[in-house]
Amino acid sequence: MDASPSEAVFMGMKRAGVDFVVSVPCVNLRELIRLVDADPEMEHVPVTREEEGVGISAGAYMGGRRTALLMQNSGLGNSINALASLNGLYKIPLLMIISHRGGEGETIAGQVPMGRLTPRLLDAMGIPRFSPVPQEAEEVVAGAWNLAQAGRTPVAVLLDIVFWRSLR
Repeated sequence: MDASPSEAVFMGMKRAGVDFVVSVPCVNLRELIRLVDADPEMEHVPVTREEEGVGISAGAYMGGRRTALLMQNSGLGNSINALASLNGLYKIPLLMIISHRGGEGETIAGQVPMGRLTPRLLDAMGIPRFSPVPQEAEEVVAGAWNLAQAGRTPVAVLLDIVFWRSLR
């Protein structure tokens, strides 16, 4: 039996040793958030703003934790300053699992502008990004954390609408 997209991402996080996860609510991330929340080896901290998640993750990393932030790309703009002036300046790794709304197949017009800008914003900030298909997700997520740690940088895994379609 194949793993769901959420299970594949979760297994990649486990494989990487992620043990501290901050999340912002997102309909596409709901199953992944439930998996994280149910895992006794992962501390889960729900937050309401993405930049808050960046700060909490940075503190957890400085305390010896392997951190991930689960969020929607619409909140990337909220976290740009924190990512640049905290993680970038102080070389703090962070695995960002981002539900990438606003691309092909998006039904909500308000998601489209940020959807188009997300890859370019990450590129402008020098944040490596990956967009796996579900079958590659476990390996890509684990590799993204390894890259974040080796490069001492945030790394983004963008998961678009097509990625989540097998959930339905």
